[in-house]
Amino acid sequence: MQRVVCLVIGYLCGLIQTGYIVGKLKGVDIREHGSKNAGTTNILRTMGLKYGLICFAGDCLKCGLAILITHFLFKDSYPDMLPLLKLYAAAGTILGHNYPCYLGFKGGKGIAATAGLVFFMFGPIMSFLGLATFFGIFFITHYVSLGSICVYVGIIIEAFILSKRGYWGEAIATQYFAEFNILIFLLALMAWWRHKDNIKRLLNGTERKTYLRGKPEIDV
Repeated sequence: MQRVVCLVIGYLCGLIQTGYIVGKLKGVDIREHGSKNAGTTNILRTMGLKYGLICFAGDCLKCGLAILITHFLFKDSYPDMLPLLKLYAAAGTILGHNYPCYLGFKGGKGIAATAGLVFFMFGPIMSFLGLATFFGIFFITHYVSLGSICVYVGIIIEAFILSKRGYWGEAIATQYFAEFNILIFLLALMAWWRHKDNIKRLLNGTERKTYLRGKPEIDV
């Protein structure tokens, strides 16, 4: 039951569609521009770097919000389960971000929300390594999708290592170790599935490149 509660908490936080909100505040329906995706990359390409950063920060923080709510709800009653419950909350946030019920279940691809998972679950060092991996690949290739796909490989490895050491001082109980890592792997599968079209374009050489200082598609 606790798992379901955390998934619901996360899903509700995930419904805060930062890209959609930012666009609407500037008179833009982001779903009608660019890739028609409500995520950070499309905001960056369509509206520019400033709005892309705002969208990224908002999507990270909503995952952090779900994790913090879970922490305060269950830290006393289920301390041994807490890292796992936080992961369920983060998973719910990513689901809400990817499949928002009020936008026809068409949201983003969950990478910015996943960055929030990494920071609030794994800590700043692992966040730095993830960002270094992403931007290293991005600045070499200018493919956001390739960086995002590769980051999830790192997250699977990080989760396996850290679930034995603990997160932010919270050790995960042995009986939840397998479930924790299976859930991480399922999140990775969902991310790769959300990027399936990008993967096809990467393989045939037609994937669109992104430049941080590129001219926005629309003036806002």
